[in-house]
Amino acid sequence: MTRSPHSFAQGFTLLEVLIAIVVLSFGLLGLAGIQAAGVRNTHSANLRTLAVHQAYDMAERMRANVDGVQAGSYDAIGINTPSDPGCISSTCTPANLAIYDHFAWNSNNGNMLPSGRGTVAAIAGTAAPNKAYIITVMWDDYRTGVIGTDCSGDPATDLTCFQVTFRP
Repeated sequence: MTRSPHSFAQGFTLLEVLIAIVVLSFGLLGLAGIQAAGVRNTHSANLRTLAVHQAYDMAERMRANVDGVQAGSYDAIGINTPSDPGCISSTCTPANLAIYDHFAWNSNNGNMLPSGRGTVAAIAGTAAPNKAYIITVMWDDYRTGVIGTDCSGDPATDLTCFQVTFRP
């Protein structure tokens, strides 16, 4: 009795198919990981764009209220959002308009960015008419629940920060 050459190949094709499926599965898992990283990075870029928009929104608010800037109403805007002074429907003083700008701006920061908040601080040593300000917008880019506001760059402890220096 002689064996044909085909008898040695029985079951080998099934093994080739199984190996091909395993290799294809790893490739598809790699593609899914790349897609997830792309979505995560796109979301982070979108948040950064919103932060830039918010920083320039405050700069425009300050340009619109020159009297409030000159009076020092924007020199130390903190992360805590004040209540609405309710003067928009009536007449606002420059100081009240600065409070409203703080209220509206930080409300928008909180609505547009995860754990969003912002600060404005006058730069020490600068005086009118060339007084300079640092506008900072902060948010939790990684959604880890961090609340630190030191802008250290460490996402484990501090919020992500965007800062711009501005002269009205």
